[in-house]
Amino acid sequence: MSVFNQLTESAKQNPFSLPVRSASCASGAPAPAGTVEFGSGKYYAYCAFGGVLSCGITHTAIVPLDLVKCRIQVNPEKYTGIVAGFRTTVAEEGTRALVKGWAPTLIGYSAQGLGKFGFYEVFKNVYADLIGEENAYLYRTSLYLAASASAEFFADILLAPMEATKVRVQTAPGAPPTLRGCAPLIYKAEGLTGFYKGLPPLWMRQIPYTMMKFACFEKTVEALYQYVVPKPRAECSKAEQLVVTFVAGYIAGVFCAIVSHPADTVVSKLNQDSQATAGGILKKLGFAGVWKGLVPRIIMIGTLTALQWFIYDSVKVALNLPRPPPPEMPASLKAKLAAQQ
Repeated sequence: MSVFNQLTESAKQNPFSLPVRSASCASGAPAPAGTVEFGSGKYYAYCAFGGVLSCGITHTAIVPLDLVKCRIQVNPEKYTGIVAGFRTTVAEEGTRALVKGWAPTLIGYSAQGLGKFGFYEVFKNVYADLIGEENAYLYRTSLYLAASASAEFFADILLAPMEATKVRVQTAPGAPPTLRGCAPLIYKAEGLTGFYKGLPPLWMRQIPYTMMKFACFEKTVEALYQYVVPKPRAECSKAEQLVVTFVAGYIAGVFCAIVSHPADTVVSKLNQDSQATAGGILKKLGFAGVWKGLVPRIIMIGTLTALQWFIYDSVKVALNLPRPPPPEMPASLKAKLAAQQ
């Protein structure tokens, strides 16, 4: 049996993340026709597909803002802010320059989304199965953090080559303006190392970002249904549930941007200059320097994260995937607590 099959088989047995079920399903009746079996290979494949769409579409859509953000990070003297960055870019290179890097962005972040969302679903359920139903509930925030960190580790390996190419296209003077022109140039000059030298700082940026993204999202959804939404999620329409998803995603995105921004600055600088090192960049920039471009990144990541969760959840709805409700205390744990009183 393959590792993936072992993971998915283990995840199928986990009771912590069982999808919402009607009373008939809970009593042993079959699931509604057309619903994908929770924890099956098809379920995880569809989740990965949702990740491809959510990350690929959103990152590509905000390429102009990302380009300006990267230029503020690597050349703050010239690109002094969002508006000035757009004006300078258009004045010197024309409006077409604003979409520089769209191809490596689309390919790279689609691949990253596959790993980020697909493996998160797998790792969350595998880890929950390992620690048991009660611990999975009690330590669910730690569970979200561990699962998302594990997923992002592999997702960044998929992303790194295209991220290096994108930043070089967008920020390096004289770099070819297209994927097919820039990628061979990097390989010829630096070999495979040129595509992966930014991987450690990419991990430093993306793993904390993703940990915050998933844990904050999960906890915010739980809090919204508990304190804000006036009725249980099971009684909300799919449209109402997607609104909650969007709001929770935006809140998570703001925190994500702040946590991961210093490492994002280092990644941009590394991929701009083939001779640079992470230590040298940090020493040169100092504490204040690594926070350049934070405001546009908060706007970008907040919107990006909200849309990603919205698209991902919409794919689940469209493909009839089970969508687990906010976690509830297991009956066995309730009985233990009652016995202690």
